[in-house]
Amino acid sequence: MNRIGTVIVALIVLLIVLASTMFVVDQRRYAVVFSLGEIKDVYNQPGLKFKLPPPLQTVLYLDKRIMTIDNPEPERFITAEKKNLIVDSYVKWRIADPRKFYVSFKGDNRLAQDRLTQQIRSALQEAFTKRTVTEVVSTQRDQVMQWVKQKVGDEAAQVGIEIVDVRMRRVDLAAGISDSVYSRMAAERKRVANELRSTGAAEAEQIRADADRQRDVVVAEAYAKAQQVKGEGDATAAGIYAQAFGRDPQFAQFYQSLEAYKATFRDKKDVIIADPNSDFFRFMRGSGGAGASAGKAGK
Repeated sequence: MNRIGTVIVALIVLLIVLASTMFVVDQRRYAVVFSLGEIKDVYNQPGLKFKLPPPLQTVLYLDKRIMTIDNPEPERFITAEKKNLIVDSYVKWRIADPRKFYVSFKGDNRLAQDRLTQQIRSALQEAFTKRTVTEVVSTQRDQVMQWVKQKVGDEAAQVGIEIVDVRMRRVDLAAGISDSVYSRMAAERKRVANELRSTGAAEAEQIRADADRQRDVVVAEAYAKAQQVKGEGDATAAGIYAQAFGRDPQFAQFYQSLEAYKATFRDKKDVIIADPNSDFFRFMRGSGGAGASAGKAGK
């Protein structure tokens, strides 16, 4: 029994030693193998791996997934206009070189995040001090984030870290400054609107003046054409009248007298005081006047 017990103990010790020489690398982690305190190997491919038993060799696992630095409170930065901005940002990063990362931070993610936070804060402040509020908030916001990512990324690469992304979720003015800035922006927009209205009114007046001028030209041309046609018609009518009156002068006199009577007695209330024997009424008197002339005209 003692011999059997010894064999069993020996087998258990052997299994423990063999188990200590094997380790599994997860696809989400790096495996750093140390030999007497120095980095011997780094495994980034998943699977079963082998090493010497402790204390000859030990294994440290580092996370290879993308991690996030999300500040719990927004930070204050100063722009080129000496305005205070409240910025809420976050950073996406991951371990790219386990050897450099371990040498720099002893594998402690908290130390790495503290250093990255300081670098991001410094880069943002440098970017904001070169830009105005309008540039930071709207026109150059993407440029700021790309510049910060590049600057911090170059520094982080030296310690085995890759900066995946830098984002500003919210950029606000500090309390007490927002109202004055909004008022200035509203005044600027109002000024632009007034300029646009003035420009539109001037253009509208110019269009109306041009339309009036074109209308006057068209009316004048039409009037001149109408007068020309009317003159030609009057000339033709006068020729016809002259030709007709030349054939019968007495009928012409009779016709002209009728036109005179029509013009004189246009209204029933019209009254004329004249000698009945005057030459004006000769076509209204008996057979020597209208009757004779009318008879001749009829013949």
